[in-house]
Amino acid sequence: MEKLKEKCSFCGRSKKETAILIAGLDAFICDACVSQAYQIVSEELAERKITDNKLEINLLKPMDIKAHLDEYVIGQDEAKRVLSVAVYNHYKRLTQKNLKKEMDDDTEIEKSNIILVGETGTGKTLLAKSISRVLNVPFCIADATVLTEAGYVGEDVESILARLLQAADYNVDAAQRGIVFIDEVDKIARKSDNPSITRDVSGEGVQQGLLKLLEGSVVNVPPQGGRKHPEQKMVAIDTKNILFICGGAFDGIDKKIARRVQSQTIGYTAYDSNDIVDKENLLKYITPQDLKSFGLIPELIGRLPVLSHLDPLDSSALKRILTEPKNALIKQYQKLFQIDNVSLSFDEKALDFIVSKAIEFKLGARGLRSICEGIMTDLMFELPSDSKTKEYVVSADYAKEKFDKLKLSHLKAA
Repeated sequence: MEKLKEKCSFCGRSKKETAILIAGLDAFICDACVSQAYQIVSEELAERKITDNKLEINLLKPMDIKAHLDEYVIGQDEAKRVLSVAVYNHYKRLTQKNLKKEMDDDTEIEKSNIILVGETGTGKTLLAKSISRVLNVPFCIADATVLTEAGYVGEDVESILARLLQAADYNVDAAQRGIVFIDEVDKIARKSDNPSITRDVSGEGVQQGLLKLLEGSVVNVPPQGGRKHPEQKMVAIDTKNILFICGGAFDGIDKKIARRVQSQTIGYTAYDSNDIVDKENLLKYITPQDLKSFGLIPELIGRLPVLSHLDPLDSSALKRILTEPKNALIKQYQKLFQIDNVSLSFDEKALDFIVSKAIEFKLGARGLRSICEGIMTDLMFELPSDSKTKEYVVSADYAKEKFDKLKLSHLKAA
């Protein structure tokens, strides 16, 4: 008779109807109620955390932000400085409303959206991801290549804000003070100088759709993705306090810069004799005029007032990328082998060989991963089963031998 009383005190299910029934002093609770209670508590604590931190923003100084970026990204000092200042000013904008009463000043600070230009593999996306580690605001990365004009196959520009809303756990106030990184922005460049030939739904059409987001307006966002759930309620998000960082490789823009620089070497606008044009890094001379000639519309360029570039990586930078950052490739491989109780190390000449091949392929830091994977595959296959080997040194001869067996000619840039 006593077992009849063993039922959940919350939902009333008997012991036979539950998988687990936990007994207390004078009550019971089933596994389903425990799971539901855990979900309720987690959501409540997350909401309180966002609410409590909404006005208590950690004002990291630009030098502190750059110091954090230095731990993960090698080189690119100018881009780091620009990003650090932009993020710091963004924090100050968010606290400006609280300081207005104390300062008795009606001056309103406008946000400065950023555009980063750099070759593939120089660290644009890595910079954005590294910044997200120190921010106390919601952060998301969106890909511009999947965006199309409203009504066409693809994603609407509002889907960018939907991702930010998800990153903020659907807290609108938190999302409205977030930061968005739009990658591959060069892929939405205007396809033709004559816009009347065809409707450019994935190029100029997307640029026009981004204008309202970058400028600052109230946008109705479908929280679940829009077209697949047309019945859902829209969420109004004000983009006035959202900082947008755009990045792109802009492949071929160096030729446009070269033509412009060369044309200025003649006549009254000629460079001073002491100013030697760095032909290996023409991106340092980039101007908004070059972005316009590449295919970005002037209205979009005007809403991205801060323009910075990333330098191409030389052999010394690539070697440092292999070994120095917290998440360096060599450290990752050493960690993998350490799990199997094998101490792994690389000969200096082996590192130089890997770097030389990465420069040959012209793929930046991404090329390092492909080359290392090809060299290390046999070791990763054999050593876990070899209980006798406790230490291994990758030599230059071994790296060259394994690399020569690979067919990586398809990696070479055209």
